[in-house]
Formats: sequence, structure tokens, C-alpha cells
Amino acid sequence: MNEVLQNILTRRSVRKFKQEQIKDEELDLILKAGVYAPSGMNKQSWQFTVVQNKEKIESLAKVVREALGRDAGYNFYAPPTLIMLSNDKENTNGLADCSCALENIFLMANSLGIGSCWINQLKTICDEKEVRELLTSFGIPENHIVWGMASIGYPDGETKAHDRKDGIIKFVK
Repeated sequence: MNEVLQNILTRRSVRKFKQEQIKDEELDLILKAGVYAPSGMNKQSWQFTVVQNKEKIESLAKVVREALGRDAGYNFYAPPTLIMLSNDKENTNGLADCSCALENIFLMANSLGIGSCWINQLKTICDEKEVRELLTSFGIPENHIVWGMASIGYPDGETKAHDRKDGIIKFVK
């Protein structure tokens, strides 16, 4: 089977991570894959913010929990690494650009045996006071929306494939 398709077919959302930090060389490859994603008009106006500090990840999870009314266990699945993708609020391609970069991140991580999970709760609450203060402290520009995050780490356990829906492809010839 084609190795690219094999990587796509074996990628899973991982929701339980070992606490061991991923290697810098692996993180560099994951970020490079993200940076090489397509972006509308090739603006590349995104920012990749990498957090590898457990207390800072938990502090972000706490303000998100409070803003969204989530239970105390909500913590982005406690990854050792969290990558936030943000883009200028005025960029009409911001969500699409960040989504393409996240998919590249997920696929590169999978190819390295690293688990990942898409986290997208921040997009609607970036400008709530406590959330914005924390994002600003992480160096995320005030004019940016965090369109998505990647929880990244070595998987702690197996994941299973989910069935795909039938009838979702239509041909017009």
C-alpha cells in the first residue's frame, strides 16, 4: 500500500498520553510538517505556539474549563506537548489555514509513532478576559484567534479504528 495512504489510514485520535516529553528532533519534524501546509494566498499568517510546561497547559485547561463550564477533569487529555495554531482574526482563511497545518502535524506525528488529538475549544472564547490574558502571556498576538490545538505525546495504550460512513462520495461526470 502507498505509504502516505497507510499513514492516513492508521492515524487515530489519542486521548491518553505517557508523561514522557517527546524528543526535540521529533518536535522539529512535526512543526516543519505544519509550516509546510498550504495557506490561502500563501500568506502563512499563522503562529505556532508550543507549550511543553505541564503547569502552563493545566492553567490553560483551567481557564477553558471555567469559560465553557466543563468539569474538573477537562485538561486536553494531559499531553506533554500542546501546539496552538492561531491566525489573525481578519484573515478569512485563518481557520482553513490552521486546519491544514494541524492535519500535517497529526500525520507527521503518526508517522513518528507519536499520538495526537485535535482540540478546538478555544476558537470561540479567545477574547474572554482570563483566556486572553493567558494567551497573551504565551505570546499569542491580541489580534489572533486560536483556531485549533494539537495535544501531542507518546500514546499510553492502543486506539481503535472507527468505521467510515457509506454514501458520502458522489460523482458528477
